Amino acid sequence: MPRWTQDKQHLFRLVVLVGVAVAGFLAFRHFMVPEGFGALGGHYRAGALDDNRNRPRAFAGRAACIECHSDIDAQRVGSKHAAIGCEACHGPLAAHAANPDPPPARPDVNAVCLVCHLAGSAKPAAFPQINPAEHMDGGRCGECHLPHHPERAPGESTNQESQG
Repeated sequence: MPRWTQDKQHLFRLVVLVGVAVAGFLAFRHFMVPEGFGALGGHYRAGALDDNRNRPRAFAGRAACIECHSDIDAQRVGSKHAAIGCEACHGPLAAHAANPDPPPARPDVNAVCLVCHLAGSAKPAAFPQINPAEHMDGGRCGECHLPHHPERAPGESTNQESQG
């Protein structure tokens, strides 16, 4: 009698075990993969865009900020911060844009500045980075830098102010 016929019980068990694993995977996939996933050819769910569109807006956008705060926008002209959106530092403000009262709390300048400017090896060498213990000696960023135009010191006049 050939040896493979003696081992057919083991082979049968192996085939059944693999079949159960494949059936379990297919059942798991059927229940866990959301409807519409991959329908448009990508690795995403087609209905995700509609879901996101129906969420309440949290960010107002720079244009909404400038409607009321054009003076701040003018301060940013020529600054390295001019291209940064308001809500990158101030957080989502759609609720404030819809109803200005009460005004939102001002962010903690040191915490906000250090999000970007804390020294780290992953940042480009040309990007302004600081070690707070060496640079600030326990002080606050706003004592030496204007948040909206950090190249200037508080009280320093702008070109626009000196011309006008």
